[in-house]
Amino acid sequence: MGAEKIRFRANDDGEPNNSAGQPIYGQILSKEVTNILIVVVRYFGGTKLGVGGLISAYKLAAQYALEASVIVEKTIDMEISISFEYKDLNKVLRIIKDNKVTVVQQKMEYDCDFIISVRKNDFEKVQQALEHLRCVNFKKR
Repeated sequence: MGAEKIRFRANDDGEPNNSAGQPIYGQILSKEVTNILIVVVRYFGGTKLGVGGLISAYKLAAQYALEASVIVEKTIDMEISISFEYKDLNKVLRIIKDNKVTVVQQKMEYDCDFIISVRKNDFEKVQQALEHLRCVNFKKR
C-alpha cells in the first residue's frame, strides 16, 4: 500500500512459516501492482498438503485472483499554474505536447494563464523545460 513509501504485510496466520504470505506477496510483486489486498481463505478438507503443497496452493490462488482482476492504472499528478505572454504561446504548447501534459484550465487574454497537470515522475523534466524558456512564471499548486 502507498505511493510514496511502500508498505506491505504478509501473514501466514497459523500456517508454516513463509508458506502462505510470501507466495501471495510474490505474485503481487510479479504483477507489479500496488494498493492491493489479497486474502486467501483455505478450508481444511482432511488432506494434508505439506509445506510445498501449501506454497503452491496459496501462490496459485493469488495468481488466479490477479489474472481474473481488472487492474486499473492511475497516475499521481501535480498541478502547476503557469503565466506567460501570448507571444510565447507556441513555445509553451510545444512543451505541453512533447511531455504529454494535460491542460486543466486556460485563460488567454493579453497574457495567458494555464493550469496544467503533470505526472509526478515527469514534474522535474517539465519544470526544467519551463524554466529554460525564461518567459514563463510558474508555481506548484
